[in-house]
Amino acid sequence: MTNTDRMPTTTLGRGGPTVSRIGLGLAALGRPGYINVGHADDVGEDRSVEGMRNRAHAVLDAAVALGITYVDAARSYGRAEAFLSDWSPAVPVTLGSKWGYTYTADWQVDADVHEVKDHSLATFQRQRAETDALLGDRLGLYQVHSATLDSGILEDEAVLDVLRAEPVMVGLSVSGPGQAETIRRALAIPDTPFRCVQATWNVLEPSAGPALAEAHDAGWGVIVKEALANGRLTARGDHPLSGPASSDALAIAAVLAQPFVDVVLSGAATEAHLRSNVGAVVVDPDALPTVTPEEPAAYWDRRSSLDWT
Repeated sequence: MTNTDRMPTTTLGRGGPTVSRIGLGLAALGRPGYINVGHADDVGEDRSVEGMRNRAHAVLDAAVALGITYVDAARSYGRAEAFLSDWSPAVPVTLGSKWGYTYTADWQVDADVHEVKDHSLATFQRQRAETDALLGDRLGLYQVHSATLDSGILEDEAVLDVLRAEPVMVGLSVSGPGQAETIRRALAIPDTPFRCVQATWNVLEPSAGPALAEAHDAGWGVIVKEALANGRLTARGDHPLSGPASSDALAIAAVLAQPFVDVVLSGAATEAHLRSNVGAVVVDPDALPTVTPEEPAAYWDRRSSLDWT
């Protein structure tokens, strides 16, 4: 980036930290397999722990050089938190992480099950201690990973009480065709502990938009994940976008153009893809292509069929 197109910043919700508008998510960098289209080509043959650590650190360093100051991890992202624990950024960076899924693939790409969901109090207590051991006071945001109405967490007063006592900002991430309903249920909790929401929003699946706008209006931070639809909106996916920039930059620019969005996450696993993603900050919103969204159920069915590579 040049001095004329520096990364814009914003406040993550009312009273939250100042962060870059584009953040870096570590789902594709913390473990050897993920569901992004082309992930195997991105990470190459060296998927050892040390090889993935070196890759993650290189992309993290590139992110800071590009002005990115928000990084998002999770307990289920393999060794993402461990990679962050021995990374020393050149500038202050806000770190977010999540609990609620346990990584079970044992560093195998072809594992039958990669992660197991459990939103119980016991899981929170175990994973919060694990995160604290690795990130300590560097943690700025702690999120429920993929809260849904059927997981029961939004009615579990024991869990909600420990979240209310958290010393860091508390949020939740949501997934699936019922994202909007989950967000609205979380907003309606009396004395809700949540101050931030992370949701999927992209030009193929914008259905959470109105609920995210309500969360933004309530003072919550809003983080968008999967802006590239797990690679489907890139040049190697089935829905590449055409316009005055790369397909991935156009897709991210479409997210940045939404008035309710604070941060959009890049899920890049290479420095080159990260630089291309960051090109979104100079895309003219008036030049964005028009895309017909998919039905949410069809979109999420397609996502669930993507291969781990």
